Amino acid sequence: MSGVAPLHKPAAPVRFITAASLFDGHDAAINIMRRILQAQGAEVIHLGHNRSVSEVVTAAIQEDVNGVAISAYQGGHVEYFSYLVDLLAERGAGHIKVFGGGGGVIVPDEIELLHAKGVARIFSPADGQRLGLAHMINSMVSACDYALADRAPASWDGLFAGEHGVLARAITAIEAGVLPRPARAAIAEAAAARTVPVLGITGTGGSGKSSLTDELIRRLRVDQQDKPRIAVLAVDPSRRRGGGALLGDRIRMNSIGESGGFDGGRVFFRSVATRRPGAEVPDGLADMIEACKAAGNDLVVVETPGIGQGDAAIVPFVDLALYVMTPEFGAASQLEKIDMLDFADVVAINKFERRGAEDARRDVARQLVRNREAFGASWQDMPVFGTSAATFNDDGVTALYQHLRAELVERGLPVSEGTLRAVAGKVSTSAATIVPASRSRYLSDIADTVRSYHRRTEEQVEAVRRHRQLVAASKALAAADKPTGDVDSLAAAAERQIDRDAADLLTDWPATVERYSGDEMVFTVRDKELRTQLTRETLSGNKVRRVSLPRYDDEGSLLRFLRSENLPGRFPFTAGVFPFKRDGEDPARMFAGEGDAFRTNRRFKYLSASASATRLSTAFDSVTLYGRDPDTPPDVYGK
Repeated sequence: MSGVAPLHKPAAPVRFITAASLFDGHDAAINIMRRILQAQGAEVIHLGHNRSVSEVVTAAIQEDVNGVAISAYQGGHVEYFSYLVDLLAERGAGHIKVFGGGGGVIVPDEIELLHAKGVARIFSPADGQRLGLAHMINSMVSACDYALADRAPASWDGLFAGEHGVLARAITAIEAGVLPRPARAAIAEAAAARTVPVLGITGTGGSGKSSLTDELIRRLRVDQQDKPRIAVLAVDPSRRRGGGALLGDRIRMNSIGESGGFDGGRVFFRSVATRRPGAEVPDGLADMIEACKAAGNDLVVVETPGIGQGDAAIVPFVDLALYVMTPEFGAASQLEKIDMLDFADVVAINKFERRGAEDARRDVARQLVRNREAFGASWQDMPVFGTSAATFNDDGVTALYQHLRAELVERGLPVSEGTLRAVAGKVSTSAATIVPASRSRYLSDIADTVRSYHRRTEEQVEAVRRHRQLVAASKALAAADKPTGDVDSLAAAAERQIDRDAADLLTDWPATVERYSGDEMVFTVRDKELRTQLTRETLSGNKVRRVSLPRYDDEGSLLRFLRSENLPGRFPFTAGVFPFKRDGEDPARMFAGEGDAFRTNRRFKYLSASASATRLSTAFDSVTLYGRDPDTPPDVYGK
């Protein structure tokens, strides 16, 4: 190991966008790569799978990253990567380095072509074998180890015109503490001239803050016909070891782009790492908020990482504080320890579909009454909402949005008459889970049933062995003219412990052996007689049986086999649901997906028309493939 080169440690914060390409659901590889990037000190904004070039470029500009890493296993990689490089250059971000890989899907000639088109590096399987994953990723970190904060734009005027690229670079400079004083003064002056409310969203880890933020943004855009300009600063913690960070909020945002008639330029989203161990908010957050205000946004949303009971660091930076929690906070006395309940203007009990949510809302509301010393008020009047951000068009989220909108209007948010219907209540009425609360342990129930079955199998194996041993002992005693009465009674008792189905399996086994010992088996399916050869002849002329039967002398071991494995086509079907695999039914993969499901089925039938076996097409690609029509952009057309 002494000959292995040490890994390069970045001198400046290195930021990467990672994603799988459009029409590509293969995200295992890119997940491994982004974890290694994080471990080597990079800040990673992971977008997940099925991401278009436009989405990647928009994210790269707003996040002001050093590099983009894409995995592409969908076949249209030449067009995808070429378009990615071209669009980055077209939108003034040609400095961002593009890296990619696709296993053996991207052949050497295509790798050379993409390198010539401006891709920094396409990694092949040979690169992984030669370098190893750690050094392969480290070459990306090394290539991107340059300080973006030192690359100031020619003019900061673009920030005041709302240009996302300039705003993103300003935030980068603020993070590094190198924003020029004249620019800082101009930003502060422009921000002070405008009344822009700041909404802070904080809460416990795993409470669904990002999903709830996304739903609130969607409702604001729909309700106000996409008129307000919105800036979102999503803070995530940096790792104490290595300094890397997974900035994972953007992947939850489905309402910030060009969808549903929205203009993708109306929402600016920036992921921010704390860059300090244990910090709840980063240094310079106030200046970042000022920059967002100066850029012409009408609302600034700040989302913090998951916090503990004693954390309330977001409060000084915002005009309106929303605290998000789940029903699982423990005993009601735990609420007295949550510092944010003293400062939160509004509380959302998210994941309201869970058991005990109504009681949780009541307890939280009563705690707010005590904290605010509003002893004459009813707990129902407290601003505590029951929401289910994972439920489509949840009325609890809509009620929360309408309350927040009214509060933000008082703080300066410009709005027109909304299009959303007013909601009277404060809680979700249609929230439902895929698995009802009463069946939440269904997987455990299945596992318990399987374990119980195997325990019963072992009990039956021991009962069979004990019975056979006692029968053998009785025969030995009888042969020696010894009394067998006591042994016979024990044998009878042991026989009564054997279940009828276990006894039937053992009784039927000799007939099964006889059926499988011939050269041919005849059976009937749907009134049709089928004949199956039970042997295959090898090249040397030997006959090999298609199904090899176990040769147990011990009936206990035989019973364990019959209950735990058995022959093909017999319960528990560990060897398959059919007794034999028919000739001509070898597995075949037919790539038929295009357009909607109807067109795909027609293509599948065309491809399988000459096949001797009747097949059912079940291996469709993801639904996202059918949700996008063929189009001229290279990333779509290339696929």
